[in-house]
Amino acid sequence: MTAPDIHLYTAATMNGYKPVIFLEEAGVPYDLTFVDFSKQEQKAPDYLKLNPNGKIPTIVDRSEGRAIFESGAILWHLAKKYGKFLSDDPITQSETLQWTFFQVGHVGPMMGQAMYFQRIAAPNGHEVPFAINRYVDESRRLMEVLNTRLEGRDYLVGDYSIADMMIYPWARAYPWALVEVEDLPHLQAWFDRIDARPAVQKALTIPVARPQFWDASADADAFLKENAARFASDVKAT
Repeated sequence: MTAPDIHLYTAATMNGYKPVIFLEEAGVPYDLTFVDFSKQEQKAPDYLKLNPNGKIPTIVDRSEGRAIFESGAILWHLAKKYGKFLSDDPITQSETLQWTFFQVGHVGPMMGQAMYFQRIAAPNGHEVPFAINRYVDESRRLMEVLNTRLEGRDYLVGDYSIADMMIYPWARAYPWALVEVEDLPHLQAWFDRIDARPAVQKALTIPVARPQFWDASADADAFLKENAARFASDVKAT
């Protein structure tokens, strides 16, 4: 049997779920390798040859004989390769790229830091209220930007696109970032629309389901301890 064109290296993180959502939505066959952070597999020499930054996700496109890293670049490549979830219209493509970079430059970094300081640093004895407030407040502001954009729209740019796939895993993880969004109706309606997509729900279980990220009612205590312990080496005293 011929191997699929796409081999995905990923883990159960907000960035890690993005290419899985695309591949499941597009019905594209792929191989998957789970990258185990607890074993520092993302820093292994063979992996660093594919992704010199030692992060996830990464794909190898066998048909082109090359690796691609950074989730935005991966989704752009997949959308172009398979002709899905990206308009042919150049203006719409530009808007899609703008919202993709909005995630890369703002939503991911800000919410990621909100999660880090509350879910990793604080449980490891380094609670920094100023940092927590800074990143939670900025994450809330970004959710307001999305709420405004989504007024009168089903999706961020025309039809469902890679822009939605890029932002959804981060924005939808507001319970894990402890960011309040209940008073943002257009954002909530967008969540509901994407939540209802079977391929998305399947993707959020691959490679591992982490309901604690998405569901405020999920039992997070055990996972919080596990997660904080897994990344304890990242916490440095100031």
